[in-house]
Amino acid sequence: MNGRAHWSEYREETAGYWHVKLILILFRIFPVVLLRVIACMVSFFYYLFSGRARTESRRYLERINAQRPGQKTCRPLAHITAFSLALIEKVEAWGGKALFDRVRFQEDDIGELIEGLEQGKGALLLTSHLGNIEFIRALAGFSRTGLSRNVPVTVLVDFSVTGYFNRMLQELNPESQVQTISVNEVGPETVILLQDRIGRGELVAIAGDRTSANTRNKYFHLPFLGREAPFAYGPFLLTALLEAPAYFVFTLRRKDLSLVSQYNMYIHRVPVSFDCPRKEREQRMEQLARLFAGWLEYYCMLYPYQWYNFYDFWAEPR
Repeated sequence: MNGRAHWSEYREETAGYWHVKLILILFRIFPVVLLRVIACMVSFFYYLFSGRARTESRRYLERINAQRPGQKTCRPLAHITAFSLALIEKVEAWGGKALFDRVRFQEDDIGELIEGLEQGKGALLLTSHLGNIEFIRALAGFSRTGLSRNVPVTVLVDFSVTGYFNRMLQELNPESQVQTISVNEVGPETVILLQDRIGRGELVAIAGDRTSANTRNKYFHLPFLGREAPFAYGPFLLTALLEAPAYFVFTLRRKDLSLVSQYNMYIHRVPVSFDCPRKEREQRMEQLARLFAGWLEYYCMLYPYQWYNFYDFWAEPR
């Protein structure tokens, strides 16, 4: 268990990223539906020639299958294909070609979030590599949500691993309302900056399902799909420091494999308050992390092909 590489050591070799540049070129030339067909074909060859992708997909899906006895067995080829389709949709959303009316909101805490944004109150969004985070922009547009204003979004990402991908997305749409900050540069000044943006009624988003590449010994050990797994420490510390309204957000394709995708967006208000003495903060952070892991497991069970972590998630960071 301790001998496996940390996810960050795979750099940009994660399934699908190696052909992003080609996708960006084709994106400017062909209809998106054709790109989805091409992505399906590329996925098949990637499945054949990438033993690591097959192994890690099978490792995850075996846990899913064990938790869902009697249901249809999930297969690695479909998992890799779903990721390639999601990659197309990431580029589509960033390039401004995505139709955000394809996102269907649920009868959950979306109303509370939208009401707060309308009143000029920002929020922190805790996301994951389940589904497509790029469609979070559907929350930021007044034409989709009924807001009287557009809402800027700041996303914290790990540029040391996905820098090439993020630079190409920025090149695709330099006017995007979405801004990015490297998680490796987060310090006191960054926290103040994010507090200021939330105070101006903006959204800040960070994924909570990957341990830090720089501080690998800081994580929460939590049950996930039948076994203990390490969950990132930083996102939950940031939640505590910002002391802003926080929500779990999952945006998931209604059908795992579809050439014309429709999405469901699920939003759950974080019930953990950090208006507490400093000595209680760590305990509440772990409580928050457990809630996050529970929701992530719940939606992985519902949408098993849409979790895009192609590494041994259960291995201890080293």
